[in-house]
Amino acid sequence: MLRDYQKWFSPHLQRDMEMLIFGHGGTPVLVFPARRGRFYDYEDWGLVEALGDKIENGWLQLFCVDSIDADGLYSRRISPQERVHRHERYERYILDEVLPLMNNRNPQPFRMVHGCSFGAYHAVNIALRHPHQFSKVVALSGRYDLSVPVAEFRDLFDGYYDEHVYFNTPNHFLPNIHEEALLGALRRMQLVLTVGEEDPFLESNKSLSQALQTKQVNHELHYWQGRAHQATDWQKMVQLYL
Repeated sequence: MLRDYQKWFSPHLQRDMEMLIFGHGGTPVLVFPARRGRFYDYEDWGLVEALGDKIENGWLQLFCVDSIDADGLYSRRISPQERVHRHERYERYILDEVLPLMNNRNPQPFRMVHGCSFGAYHAVNIALRHPHQFSKVVALSGRYDLSVPVAEFRDLFDGYYDEHVYFNTPNHFLPNIHEEALLGALRRMQLVLTVGEEDPFLESNKSLSQALQTKQVNHELHYWQGRAHQATDWQKMVQLYL
C-alpha cells in the first residue's frame, strides 16, 4: 500500500501541519481525526487496515489530516470566542490548502469527507457549510451540538454564544437554511450517519437526522448496538459505509 507523509507550514494557521496519504487512486477521502486527535490515529487504530482491500485495489485514497482541537475548540487556555475563531481558521486551512492538494493528487470530482467521534463533527460541519466541495459524508459516532453538555462531555464554549458558534453548530444552522441553491447542493450529497444506541450523542444524531428530513435531504442513519464508540466498532463501520 502506498503511504505518503506530507508536512508544510500553513499560512492560515501559522504552524506546521502534517498529513498521511494512503493509496494510489480511487475516490479521494478527506479523513478528520477524533477528539484532540492526530493525523496518524486512523492508521494506529486499525482503520486503514480495515479498508486495506479497497485502498490496495485503487477504490479509495485516504487523506488523513491533523487537527488543532487541543489548541482550539478543546482548549481552556483561550477564550470561547478565540476557540471558534481558531476553528474557522482551521476550516480555511482545509478549504484553501488541503483540498487543492487533494485535487492535485487526485482530481476525481466525487470527493468524500469522513470522521469518527469529533472527526464526524468536523466532517458534517464542513460538508453542510460547503456542500459543493463534497459528494459524500460518512460520519461515525458524531456530536453535532458542541454548545450543550452531554454526559461527561462539556459545553465547549462554556456558555458563550455568538453567530460564529451558531454557524458552526449543525443542529442549529441546518434547520434555518432556506436558500434553494444551498439546499440543492445538500440534496445532491450522500450522507451516512451512524451512532450507538447507548451513545451519549444519540439524541444529537436524531436531531440532525430530523433536520435533514425536514429539509428533504436524503440520508442514512444507522443505529449500532451498545455505545459503539470505539476503534473496534469503527473498523466494522468503515467496511460497510465507505
